[in-house]
Amino acid sequence: MNKLLDLLKRVDIPTIIIFIFLIGLFFLAGVTKVSIPSLLSDSLKRIGMNGVLVLAMVPTIRSGIGPNFGLPVGIIGGLIGALISMQLGLVGFTGFWFSVFLAVVICAAIGFAYGWLLERVRGQEMMVGTYMGYSIVAFMSIMWLLLPFSNPDMVWAIGGRGLRYTLTLQNYFAHILNNFLKFKIGGFEVPTGLLLFFAGACFVVYLFFKTRIGLAIDLVGQNERYAISSGVNTKRARLIAVILSTIIGGVGIIVYAQSYGFLQLYQAPLFMTFPAVASILIGGASIRRASIMNVVIGTVAFQTLLTIALPVLSQVTRGDITEVMRLIVSNGMILYALTRAPKEAS
Repeated sequence: MNKLLDLLKRVDIPTIIIFIFLIGLFFLAGVTKVSIPSLLSDSLKRIGMNGVLVLAMVPTIRSGIGPNFGLPVGIIGGLIGALISMQLGLVGFTGFWFSVFLAVVICAAIGFAYGWLLERVRGQEMMVGTYMGYSIVAFMSIMWLLLPFSNPDMVWAIGGRGLRYTLTLQNYFAHILNNFLKFKIGGFEVPTGLLLFFAGACFVVYLFFKTRIGLAIDLVGQNERYAISSGVNTKRARLIAVILSTIIGGVGIIVYAQSYGFLQLYQAPLFMTFPAVASILIGGASIRRASIMNVVIGTVAFQTLLTIALPVLSQVTRGDITEVMRLIVSNGMILYALTRAPKEAS
């Protein structure tokens, strides 16, 4: 009983409220006769496809920078990698892994430039990251029309120039992870490959923070003055954290796209940041500390909430309020985290 009380004390009140609301939604699903196995299958799919993007928040939070509101920087790198793979006509696992490889290379380069910029505006990283995200998305909205891609599946049919808003991956690597080792139990389907990739990414990041560089990043985030006195190069540690976060974001959008079945360009990357930030905060992280467990718990809670809300509440309210709920939960959790920051810092 005492252990349970200690656990509840460590969990934030909003997180507890969301889990209680989730239990209520499952109860309503049973009352309204909505298929619970189908809801659980969709939830697992959304957890796997969004989990890597949430994981991208961990390096910057643990380095003291805070949540990576410049996530679109990494997403753009991942999109470029996937587009090059499509242009070359690569399909299946070859196309997927080549996209991931290109995303890592491209995101490492732009992550270096992004990290250099954040170092120049130390103390305002979250605000500048947000502006950086908007800026790169606006710039790439122009570049998507000018880059020399010529694959008929990618460019506009009229004129033959400029990339479309939404590109289908059906003939390339759509659902390649979802279908790997998947199995069904009645109406319950498990996207094994997708979940294994998410688990593997979490494990790699966990191992990274056990290395010397990872421990240095942790130390910088916990106490920068002590890190400097211990001989840690704080600028280098923060730069590596930003590069790692950018790379994970680039890989995450490829995982998301293969599960969704489409690549979304132009303004779409802007809508990926707040759900990722909200997810890790729901999991118990703050703008100064985060763990792999926070990523898993937050992704499960946030994505399950959104997945179940649409069919269940549409039966109860005769309307779709999922988008309203997503905005309330996302922005509410971010606001909660920002307002409690001074208390943690003191």
